[in-house]
Amino acid sequence: MTASGTARAGFVRTLTGDVAPETLGVTYAHDHLFCIPPLWREKKLDDFMIDDVEASIKDVELFTAAGGQSVYDATAIDYGRDPVALKTISERTGIKIIATAGFNKAIMWPGQMAGTGGTFQAWIDAHDRAAIRAHVVREVTEGMDGTDLRGGVVKFGTGYNTISTAEDKVMRAVLDAHKETGAPIHSHTELGTLILEQLAIVKAEGVDPNRLTIAHVDRNPDPWVHAKAAETGVFMCFDGISRIKYHPESVLIDCILRLVKRGHEKQLLIGGDIARRTMYRNYGEGGLGLGYILESWVPRFIEEADEAGFDGRALIHTFMVENPRRAFVFRG
Repeated sequence: MTASGTARAGFVRTLTGDVAPETLGVTYAHDHLFCIPPLWREKKLDDFMIDDVEASIKDVELFTAAGGQSVYDATAIDYGRDPVALKTISERTGIKIIATAGFNKAIMWPGQMAGTGGTFQAWIDAHDRAAIRAHVVREVTEGMDGTDLRGGVVKFGTGYNTISTAEDKVMRAVLDAHKETGAPIHSHTELGTLILEQLAIVKAEGVDPNRLTIAHVDRNPDPWVHAKAAETGVFMCFDGISRIKYHPESVLIDCILRLVKRGHEKQLLIGGDIARRTMYRNYGEGGLGLGYILESWVPRFIEEADEAGFDGRALIHTFMVENPRRAFVFRG
């Protein structure tokens, strides 16, 4: 450890300590194990309240029973992050959890920011890029939300085909925090829009795209956009699995295999982005649950990949074991 609390290069920061990347094992690269989004709570959107530690633990047990070992929880402060609850889930189930510093997206910022007496938008408007950078750095090096539990990823996000002035400021501040700490970066894209625009800013700020994972790329199943993004070296998270309302699984699998054919298999990550009670199996709604990807989707992917002439099992190992080791690592 350095004096500032930043992990030595080559480590992954989890809520139970810094670990060697090789210890992550089978990893979901985007999920929400516990979150109470302030804006959705104010609007009484109960389906978004993932607020029961015991129910979350039961679903995590489905994940571990299917072979899961680690989860990146992409819940930032504006989406209702609770590092203490996440650490409890980690300790009681044995999984490693990587938590999120930074912010999600402007649509969430009318919500109340705890400890400020105002909204997230008001706080962001009142602080310049340097102050936001310092805030995110503290979340990585000292602790989040008044605790000593530190974030292992820094996050920013953009809206649906829009980057507001405030989102642009936050994005650049988060990139600054990455430069200072060596933390990996995660970005939210609304329905998979502005992937290439985000990458243009990342490169303009002198950040290696290989340090970034872009979420929700499968919401916009455009092979040309995916190919252009992959050419930069960025990690791409396919986290819309089971969301048939957007696209059938066949579309996602086809997008993945197109990228594999182009030689980008070492940049692909898999997650569920489970963020609704109705998606969990143990929140009383009987959803598919946190085990679904490993229980059902992985066997299907292996079968389809094998039929297409690939080694499906080897690809899953690459996506869910090898790639997270590099995507979530701190580097100098």
